[in-house]
Amino acid sequence: MKVLTHLAYFGVVILLASMVPAGFLGNPGGAQTTILVVGFLGAWRYSWAFLNFTRAIIFRRLVYPRWKARRQRQFDAAAQPSHCYFMVTTYLVKIDVTLTVYRSIFRAAAAARDGATIVASVVDGKDARLIRDIFDQMPCDMTGVKLVIDRIQSKGKRDAMAKALRILKSFAPSHRDVLVFVDGDTVVPENIWAASAPVFTDENVGALTTDEGALIDKPGLYKDWFHLRFDQRQVMMCSMGLANRVLTLTGRMSVFRASLATNEGFIEGVESDYLNHWRLKRVDFLTGDDKSTWYWLLSNGYETAYLPDVKSLSYEEQPRDTFLDSAKTLMVRWFGNMMRTNGRAIRLGPRRCGFFTWWSILDQRVSMFTTLVGPISVAVTAVAGTPSVIPLYIAWVLMTRYVFCAYIALFRGHWFPITHPPVLYFGQVVGAMVKTFVFYRLDRQKWTRQGSGAVEVLPAGERIKRMESFAMHTLAICWLVMAIMLVNTIE
Repeated sequence: MKVLTHLAYFGVVILLASMVPAGFLGNPGGAQTTILVVGFLGAWRYSWAFLNFTRAIIFRRLVYPRWKARRQRQFDAAAQPSHCYFMVTTYLVKIDVTLTVYRSIFRAAAAARDGATIVASVVDGKDARLIRDIFDQMPCDMTGVKLVIDRIQSKGKRDAMAKALRILKSFAPSHRDVLVFVDGDTVVPENIWAASAPVFTDENVGALTTDEGALIDKPGLYKDWFHLRFDQRQVMMCSMGLANRVLTLTGRMSVFRASLATNEGFIEGVESDYLNHWRLKRVDFLTGDDKSTWYWLLSNGYETAYLPDVKSLSYEEQPRDTFLDSAKTLMVRWFGNMMRTNGRAIRLGPRRCGFFTWWSILDQRVSMFTTLVGPISVAVTAVAGTPSVIPLYIAWVLMTRYVFCAYIALFRGHWFPITHPPVLYFGQVVGAMVKTFVFYRLDRQKWTRQGSGAVEVLPAGERIKRMESFAMHTLAICWLVMAIMLVNTIE
């Protein structure tokens, strides 16, 4: 059945290509300028993708195995204790998910050679009792594991993290100890301490993150989209791993040097991070704690490693009724966190960030506009009287995204459903649109499962800010369209 769907996919591509009139590409009236523009930008973007693909292979196949073995030898030779701390935040998580997640955390804690301490931050008393019951009923030896349950008022994840980190600070962790940040819906690999502790023999490493997978029961586009995102993430993270500086320390599960994560400056950065914007003034960060921790380490000169062979699994629920609404909701949060942080990261400069890392951060800003040039150029050309460019462009998109998905699948070691190529294009174009939206609205924040963020009844000053944001966003898109129209007039 999979073979038939892929053959049908190529049949659609051939059908679309056959709709293009003979001699269209060589005809001066056949939108040659649009084809050249799309082709030039495509070549640029594909060369960037090829560079990251190449770096990912070098890291995964050549560099990482040697790097891992060297760190393990150094760790074994040092023969020093390394305690494993866990900080877990649980809010509005289903009971069956809590059962699975905390059992995985307790197994990982019991497997830590030099003991473990867990601080679980919860809001609901029922969660506190459930977690204690899970701990007491674990079938493995838990004598070396200490559990602290911190029940707090619901003031947001950042406040919960800060309180939990200050509790952990009271244990005075050393620079050899590790601290695992875990969301309450993420299953932790049992070997997380064994895989992580040797990495911190390098004094320059402040934290690490790992591969991720999604646990989604309901089949459909939402599941395919998430799996594709994590497959893409593995490639990009491996590329960044070559520089030993990743672009984010995912909040689902990342591991920190415990002495740094309990540094008061680090805790304050998590608790009350903010951005001073020239128009929006002070923007306090609600979401994006993973970007705050990443930026603190980056700005203080620490490296961040990637472990491609260690994998956490997170439970993902579709937050809205439809795939489109769900994807938009999540992308607004994700890309808002990205845009609020990458501007100040760019200002650190390539010397502090490392050139490739700095260039990758800069590319996040540039690509949100260049990605839109292709579809806008085709739309302008079609409206101007050359609709034949549409099937040609769709065929081009389907073929190039198929090639991308094939490479990602080969890198991952499993094939892909036929929905992945169009879903990849959707993520690129709609993602770029969302990035431009949040770029001009950095003050708009909201958790997916919480009723926090901007209120509906706004004071006059906030309404003016929103009108300014709308005007500037509209003006930027109009300039982009006008530039494309001007280029299309060139013969």
